[in-house]
Amino acid sequence: MSNVFEGYERQYCELSANLTKKCTAAGALNGEQKKQKVSEIKTGIDEAEALIRKMDLEARSLQPNVKGLLLAKLREYKSDLNNLKTEVKKIVSGNLNPSARDELLESGMADAMTASADQRTRLMVSTERLNKTSDRVKDSRRTMLETEELGVSILQDLHSQRQSLLHAHNTLHGVDDNIGKSKKILTNMSRRMSKNKWIIGGIVLVLVIAIIVILYFKLSK
Repeated sequence: MSNVFEGYERQYCELSANLTKKCTAAGALNGEQKKQKVSEIKTGIDEAEALIRKMDLEARSLQPNVKGLLLAKLREYKSDLNNLKTEVKKIVSGNLNPSARDELLESGMADAMTASADQRTRLMVSTERLNKTSDRVKDSRRTMLETEELGVSILQDLHSQRQSLLHAHNTLHGVDDNIGKSKKILTNMSRRMSKNKWIIGGIVLVLVIAIIVILYFKLSK
């Protein structure tokens, strides 16, 4: 929950309670004192409306899951403020006789007590919901951080495996080069051995012919 919203909310609740007391007190006054008290109440209502507008702007700038709960609380505060406005209208509606004034005073006190109790109940319920929502948001954020850490670890492992594969590829490429060179050497050796065989065969053939010729001449004498 936003600290800014909580600050505005505390100011509004204090102002609302103060305005309720002033409305109750104004119902028992007459003349200039009553006018002065009503003027103070109207000024307080203007301040309350300004606080509600600030809370509305702050709530709409938050995440959707929190914004919905805060806007629901704002609707309750607006309803509470409308009740105060109605109460002020009753106070300034005209000159009241003592019995009517007493009746208004009792009615105002009863309405104020009822509104205050209802407001406290709604505030407790809303606070409990906000706390649960805050816990869920914290859990979600913790899960997100854990997932992010897991993702980073996986990326590091993949990078390490990629480096290993690249090293293995380079090693295999070197082995292929060595095999190619060895194949060329063996091919050259094979050619030389074949050439040497022909040379040796030719020498042997020449020697055989020479021996036959020598024996022929010796035998013929």
